[in-house]
Amino acid sequence: MTQITQNDGVRPRPVFSRLPKYSAGKPPATVEGLERFKLSSNENPFGPVASVAQVLADFDTAHRYPDPLSTALRTRLGEYLGVDPEDIVTGAGSLGALNQILATFAGANEDGTQDEVIYAWRSFEAYPICVGLAGAKSVQVPNLPNGAHDLDAMAAAITDRTRVILICTPNNPTGPAVTESQVRDFLRKIPQDLLVVIDEAYFEFCAASEIPEGQEPPLNGLDIYRDYPNVVLLRTFSKAQGLAGLRVGYSISHPDITAYLRVAATPFAVTTIAEQAAIASIEHADEVMERVEHLVAEREKVVTGLKELGYWVPETRANFVWLPLGEHTTAFAQQAEAHALSVRAFAGEGVRVSIGEDQANARLLTLAEKFPHRSVAPALQ
Repeated sequence: MTQITQNDGVRPRPVFSRLPKYSAGKPPATVEGLERFKLSSNENPFGPVASVAQVLADFDTAHRYPDPLSTALRTRLGEYLGVDPEDIVTGAGSLGALNQILATFAGANEDGTQDEVIYAWRSFEAYPICVGLAGAKSVQVPNLPNGAHDLDAMAAAITDRTRVILICTPNNPTGPAVTESQVRDFLRKIPQDLLVVIDEAYFEFCAASEIPEGQEPPLNGLDIYRDYPNVVLLRTFSKAQGLAGLRVGYSISHPDITAYLRVAATPFAVTTIAEQAAIASIEHADEVMERVEHLVAEREKVVTGLKELGYWVPETRANFVWLPLGEHTTAFAQQAEAHALSVRAFAGEGVRVSIGEDQANARLLTLAEKFPHRSVAPALQ
């Protein structure tokens, strides 16, 4: 990460001194005799399916500007998801789509006051950066002890300055997902003029998860957004479809919202090659989901293995697991590095480990067995 230094010349806005620095997942270290595996960025280790790879290989119009409205992608997405293409606005990944939303609905006002954006914490670490750059104020509501959103506390945090609420499901980096009944109950409690953004970057992993009998499945935002004019969904092709390097995502909401978002959208944010790859991913969704199902099966192996070793692991519906190791977090990450694995460490809190290649997951469990400390259930801390 580039170090920002101050000088006597051009200065950034004061908010820059208060923003956290985003820390991307690091590549694994080179260890002689060991294959390296990156488990730090929640990437799909298998990449795009073969048909998508062929689209990338055949692409030959890099000299032409893309369609700024991503019309072909929105049309195909609308057919696939059963929504009106006019309800879809594309962006450079779901993060780009989120920035369009914040630029439109939250920021600094003409009288100098700041709008407020509520979200759970810990959650996606780009949230405070995006909110701050938009000119708004972050209101972070602690997660429940099990890593899930505390929706009651988030509702209680609403003030007359609240403009946007972010719900990350499954929550990155802790893993739990909200349910439809929980979200509908939450939406009934809050003012209807507040925008609620449901970030479903890992939705496909929820869809592929087996849900125990009697337990409500994770939310599918498509089942509720039509009922609430103030709800916006965020989705991406970065995770399940393996297109993280192409940056293509989208939001889904009512026309009264999309009309504004199209004005805020960065022109040409989704390139033609990204659009074509995303369309091919939709056309071959069955192949995509086969890979997702394999990763979910591996996730369950990892969770079961960690629990058998004595680790407490919060329920996860994504392609990662969270180990709340507290003061032992850095030591675990260092041990992973020594085993040619990279993991995402949040110092003093815990380690997020992406589900990767089968060999990588097996090596993680071997490391976990040798590590002298265990994550424990919150009630025992």
